[in-house]
Amino acid sequence: MKKNLVISVLMTIVTTMLLGLVYPLLVTALAQFFFRDKANGQLVQRNGTVAASRIIAQPFAGAGYFHPRPSAAGNGYDATSSGGTNLGPTNQKLIDRVNSDVATAQAENPGKPVPIDLVTTSASGLDPDITPASAEFQIPRIAKARGTSEDAVRTLVAQHTQGRQWGFFGEPRVNVLELNLALDSASK
Repeated sequence: MKKNLVISVLMTIVTTMLLGLVYPLLVTALAQFFFRDKANGQLVQRNGTVAASRIIAQPFAGAGYFHPRPSAAGNGYDATSSGGTNLGPTNQKLIDRVNSDVATAQAENPGKPVPIDLVTTSASGLDPDITPASAEFQIPRIAKARGTSEDAVRTLVAQHTQGRQWGFFGEPRVNVLELNLALDSASK
């Protein structure tokens, strides 16, 4: 019995050291060496200070900016409170919010169908990307607000549209933060 207890205690200490200390330190070191930008949150710096992260949606509300998907995370785009609303498709609160968002979008761009991702939240509420269709839908508003041509804005959208990962995973997407930063740089 004493021998089994000693073996159990030693095994607990060894596995705790190995799996609780050595393995996490090794994975962290490898991530820092091979994927430094990704391991540190893909932070974007502006004027020498951290402005945002490429992988967390930011609230852009001005007429001259592309808007991300709506967020249900906390008070909106709150990375400490990530999560969806859990409202089902027959929930009246969800129906009213989506109808209101559709009406707002149609007033901005009459006669055009509103892309679904402009009026629905993602599962995390922090999705940094929109579909190319959502970006295309917003081009007239942005061009008008910035006093530039729609073709110039469309060119920026095309430059920032990412295809499927490895050619077959996921869907084409546009990172809203990177596109808005490019818009700001182009208008300087």
